[in-house]
Amino acid sequence: MTRLRYRVLEIWRSWSVRRRVVTVAAVVAAAVVAIGAAYLILKRPGDISRSAEFRAHEKEEKEKSVNWPIYGYDLERTRYLAAKGVRPPFHSRFLFDAGALLEFSPIYVDGALYVINKDAVFYAVDAGNGKVIWKHDQGQLAAASAAYSDGKLYVTTLAPGQIVCVRAKDGKRVWTRPLPGRSEASPLVHNGKVFFGAESGDLYALDAETGHDVWHIDTAGSVKGGVAYHNGTVYVGDYAGHMYAIRASDGAVKWDTTDLGVGFGRSGRFYATPAVAYGRVYAGNADGRVYSFEASSGDIAWTHSTGGAVYASPAVADTPGTPPTVYIGSADHNFYALNAASGDTIWSVDVGGFISGSASVVDDVVYASDSDNQTTTGFSVTNGEVLYEVDKGQYNPVVSDGRRIYLTGYAGITKLTPKEKGAGPGKGGAKKHKKHKKGKGKSGGGAGGGGKNHHKKHRGKAGGGGGKKHHKKHGKHGGHASKGEGKKG
Repeated sequence: MTRLRYRVLEIWRSWSVRRRVVTVAAVVAAAVVAIGAAYLILKRPGDISRSAEFRAHEKEEKEKSVNWPIYGYDLERTRYLAAKGVRPPFHSRFLFDAGALLEFSPIYVDGALYVINKDAVFYAVDAGNGKVIWKHDQGQLAAASAAYSDGKLYVTTLAPGQIVCVRAKDGKRVWTRPLPGRSEASPLVHNGKVFFGAESGDLYALDAETGHDVWHIDTAGSVKGGVAYHNGTVYVGDYAGHMYAIRASDGAVKWDTTDLGVGFGRSGRFYATPAVAYGRVYAGNADGRVYSFEASSGDIAWTHSTGGAVYASPAVADTPGTPPTVYIGSADHNFYALNAASGDTIWSVDVGGFISGSASVVDDVVYASDSDNQTTTGFSVTNGEVLYEVDKGQYNPVVSDGRRIYLTGYAGITKLTPKEKGAGPGKGGAKKHKKHKKGKGKSGGGAGGGGKNHHKKHRGKAGGGGGKKHHKKHGKHGGHASKGEGKKG
């Protein structure tokens, strides 16, 4: 090696000054080009905004009843109920204490609320008086909403990994289907099939009567969020950063699009359940972006960067006086109203804590919960003005039966009944949020990979909104990001 160095030095000294300068310049230029190429390959990609098909004011078929039978309200998971007059101020009545964390809100069907707590205890509760109609243990660990169809309920559990079907009237099991992995995906039932995924990466369509496979396919990563359905197609994201459109009848993949990722060759993760509206598929991602895909092709129409991971599922609504809008929270403590066509910011509000659960829109108020401060806030869809606030909340905030709202706290459910006009202001709403921002521009830089650790939760007194003692969610069974969709969608 010493002789080689000596030989190189001898050659270098034999060169003229001009030749030395030219050689050094060439080496430096090559190094600059290599560094630049590596940066372009590994840096976090910028946002996308392009002209794409958008069907504004699309009239979705809503159920004639005022049931809220699945997570997200309808098959498209829009989380929007146009119930006129169901808005603050409210009379408030605490209904029910589940005794353990309720990561997901209940569903409502024909006067009953159905909800499963962290310990996998499944309850049917009278929505009028809060009395327990029945309760049954379904395992040791759960983090999902149930789905209702034709007198039956379908719910997944994390431990053991399974999906169970029970009778809505008494909770008696009809069938159980063991899974190759844990599941926290809230099922969707349509046309005799139950659609859901598992952490093993399997995506299923089961016969709703028997639990037998209609089809099942493998995805590129864990499926934690639920599927959304529209016009014969189911849409779902996975933890490898893929968003899929799959033919509901036979499981054929129509398209498969990957996220933009967080740079350095790493993909993001779709935790949240997507929403479908206006010819688009909307979803949050752990890479800090909100995505809008063309439903027909999977092409990315736009992305909107926030300052933290987006575990929350979007609510999508076209309310009177507002453009079609995507409402979604982020780990950057902001709650956003984004133009559904372009992704531009209509308004945003800093709530002072991590929003990991999914918003719901009832009438002209959009509700979001902050898991750090354990509050739920109702914002005007028009400008983000705070219309309601209460110190109860954690992840997925509210559902409605068209006359009342059912608010989910840490472990309890509270019934909110609108006061008559002129009855005075409602409780809450006194807290000040940072001034909301309006604008057409896109917000902030990227999350870089995820914002806060999304596994820490608060332990507190059941039903009261909880204390502030931190614990790892789901205990010895292992944490997972809240669906906010979750969490976890």
